[in-house]
Order: sequence, then C-alpha cells, then structure tokens
Amino acid sequence: MTVSTAPLLSASGLAILRGERVLFRGIGLTLQPGEAIVLRGANGAGKTTLLRMLAGLTRPEAGEIARPAAHHWIGHKEGIKPQETPRIHLALWAKAWGSSASIADILDQLALTRAADVPGRYLSAGQRRRTAFARLLLEARPLWLLDEPYTALDAAGKTMLDQVISGHLRTGGAIIASMHDAAGFPVTAEVTL
Repeated sequence: MTVSTAPLLSASGLAILRGERVLFRGIGLTLQPGEAIVLRGANGAGKTTLLRMLAGLTRPEAGEIARPAAHHWIGHKEGIKPQETPRIHLALWAKAWGSSASIADILDQLALTRAADVPGRYLSAGQRRRTAFARLLLEARPLWLLDEPYTALDAAGKTMLDQVISGHLRTGGAIIASMHDAAGFPVTAEVTL
C-alpha cells in the first residue's frame, strides 16, 4: 500500500435522528493515513450508526462525507454462515474480490489453522470474530471501519488483532473504531457521542 498524505475520509456537520430523538449533530472528523480514531459513548449513543454512515450504509440527516479511499467494514455480525468454514468463507471473499492472498497464511496469522475446516456453527464467538477480521487481510484497502473490534476476543485474540491493526497503520492504513475500552489500541484521536 502506498502511503499518501490525502485524507482517507472526512466528514462534517453529520447529524442523525432516531424518531424524534437526536442521536448526534455537528459531528466532523478527518482521518489521515496512519491514524486511528476511536468513537466513544454510552450504549445507544450512535457509535454504530455513525460507523454505518461513514461506511455508506446509512444516510445522514445532515452533513457531508468524503470517502475517497476503498474501505473494509466489520460490524457486530461476522457474516459467517453456519455451514461455512473459515477456509471456505475466506475463499468465497477472495474470489469475489479477485484476491490472490494466501488463505493459509491469513488463517495462520489469526490462529485459525486448526479451526480452518470447522463449520461456522461450531466455531466459538472469538473464532468467528477472528475469521471476520481475516477478511481484512484478503485485499489491501486503506480504510478500516470497525464496530467494537475486541468483542468476543480473549487476550490472545486481542493481541493478534492488535498486531494486524499495527501493521495496517504502519503501512499508511487508517482505522475508525467504536470502542468502550481502547486499552492498547493505538488511538490518534477520539470522538465522543
């Protein structure tokens, strides 16, 4: 990935309503290569909604978003079907994206080799979460939008994800993540909702 100095994402004046309730308004941010922004707030404050908005999955009531960089989105649901194994899941995504990345290497990097052929219905929550994050490594996209990335990960899983995140940031990638506990996460800036 080539390191650029242009923002990978910028947003200004964002607002969202839920019924009559204003979740947030006037939110703005700019994300440069190598940066990690953490979204904080109580449950129901709108962190996931803001991430979905930044990913282009939800429209803001007001404001503008410029997202010139390709992005990956990892939400609360891992997207692994009960019959899919991690190996098959990654192979399907690799084919869809035209990726030639080594699935075996990615499975190894996220300690999924032993679980590579276990159907999704039998994977632990942490294994499913790591499988979802393995998709990030199939295709280099500079912008990662991560909704509570440490959910269901044990200490070893969190360490693995931290290594993946650090590598992404070192190569000029950038991340926006919603988190309740950002201990150990390489925070550049925070947005509190």
